[in-house]
Amino acid sequence: MSPVGNSGKKHSESGTARILGSGTSGILELFTFHPVDTVAKRLMNNTERIFGVPQQTMSQSVGKLNQVIFREAASKPTLAKYLSLFPGLGYAAGYKVAQRIYKFGGQPVARDYLEHNHGQAFTRAFGDRNGKAMLHATAGSLIGIGEVALLPLDVLKIKRQTNPEAFRGRGLFKIVADEGMALYRGAGWTVVRNAPGSFALFGGSAAVKEYAFGLADYNKATFMQNFFSSIGGAVASLTVSAPMDVIKTRIQTRSFDNPESGMSIIRKMIQQEGFSSFFKGLTPKLLVVGPKLVFGFTLAQWFIPTFDSMIK
Repeated sequence: MSPVGNSGKKHSESGTARILGSGTSGILELFTFHPVDTVAKRLMNNTERIFGVPQQTMSQSVGKLNQVIFREAASKPTLAKYLSLFPGLGYAAGYKVAQRIYKFGGQPVARDYLEHNHGQAFTRAFGDRNGKAMLHATAGSLIGIGEVALLPLDVLKIKRQTNPEAFRGRGLFKIVADEGMALYRGAGWTVVRNAPGSFALFGGSAAVKEYAFGLADYNKATFMQNFFSSIGGAVASLTVSAPMDVIKTRIQTRSFDNPESGMSIIRKMIQQEGFSSFFKGLTPKLLVVGPKLVFGFTLAQWFIPTFDSMIK
């Protein structure tokens, strides 16, 4: 998670250090958690019931789950199964590094702008403590909306994870030339997902630090306080954005020549899978939230000042 509450009167690291530190954190996070992301995306993209099917044994359900997650590697040895969870790694690297740099560097800029130009308005509208958390949340939401610019990399990553057939015989530049603006398919749903999701992420973390730990200066949070506030913000974000994330994923995983609208997908999900389908893939995401956020947050906080010292 992007560091929340860096607006105090402390030394501010250089832009170069922020880019290097957040980018390095993103790369290490990618190699550690990309397999879990692949599992979540494949579960979200699956349109058939796995468990609770009449006259289907538990063994058959487990076999179906194995097939959904590992696909053609379902019957292969364990190592081959694990390696099959790394499709689209190149696209994922581009997306993750760009996203981390954008979030780590962008949210503080948006926050500082709002604080300088509209800080008193937030205080008058929500009070001192509420206004502080709302300002952090709003800055996060604005940055989340802007993430739509990175959508093509996200689309290519997800398609490689869930629909590799779309890449048969075509390289990156060929796909970009052929598809053009089609790579922004699902942009509207991405904005609808990111706005409340990023609001909950940054606002939830700030709220935990403000109300659970009573921190006046978020930078003075201990390791465990950062841990719990990150978990609180991320769980809130993932839960709030889950339905839109499923819809966005299904839009993006369709073949390039066979698009389907978000409203059509919603109707089919309700009719064929029920309302619980809007939260498919949420469990593996939640299960990895804790270690992922502690991992990313700790590395970012260590790498950024380390690179700053090296540069000076």
